[in-house]
Amino acid sequence: MYRPSRFRNLGASLLLAASFALASLCSGSAAAAPGEKIPRLNGKPDFSGIWQTTSAADYDLEPHAARKDAPPGPGIVEGNVIPYLPKALEQRKKNFENRNTADPRLKGWTLGVPRAIYYPEPFQIFQRARDLTIVHQFGHPVRTIHTNGTQHPKGDTREFWLGDSRGHFEGDTLVVDVVDFNDETWLDSAGNFHSDALHVVERWKFLDANTIEYKATLEDPKVFSKPWNISVILHRHREKNFQLIEDYRYTVDWESYYPPKP
Repeated sequence: MYRPSRFRNLGASLLLAASFALASLCSGSAAAAPGEKIPRLNGKPDFSGIWQTTSAADYDLEPHAARKDAPPGPGIVEGNVIPYLPKALEQRKKNFENRNTADPRLKGWTLGVPRAIYYPEPFQIFQRARDLTIVHQFGHPVRTIHTNGTQHPKGDTREFWLGDSRGHFEGDTLVVDVVDFNDETWLDSAGNFHSDALHVVERWKFLDANTIEYKATLEDPKVFSKPWNISVILHRHREKNFQLIEDYRYTVDWESYYPPKP
């Protein structure tokens, strides 16, 4: 079955509940102290650097017990449950059952937004006054977040793996509006998914000079009954000589997609 038995996993459920309680107690001290210095570029927070999450979010965005292909995790969804429409929930169950072969990640495809942010591999941000460029280790896709005041192209019907990202600063928070997605990516390894109507609003904020709080609101009227939120912490890599190394674990047999002409 898609969800494990309540009684069979009572111990795991109690452990998750204890984790939630501890997280709540600790959350009050997460905010940066008043006046604490954070990196800045032209007066704005500078997110340049190499970042990575330590969460288990990519295994399943929702709270989950351990299974053969995933460790347990408390999830990163506000309210714990993704509000699927009935038909979409059925598709999600099918995705879960076939996750070991159907996950687009296993085909070497781009992870998409927001999954690439909480996928357990590092990514690097290069920031300029007019934009931020994000390069991910998995497959090395490149995403640009425009912060020069431009808007999404009107009437643009193109679909992108990473969407079209337009950002602005609200105080020290970078707010990014992302639209124009295709429907070829999943949100995690458990089969949570979206359609081409996905709309993501990201909020990037420093908790301290080496820690980012990443929040996102996801809206998709074809799949979800209402918008819902996720939150994850990103940590700066400070190891000497640390750098991105291309991940070759998953490769695509392009000839199966584009067989050679006779």
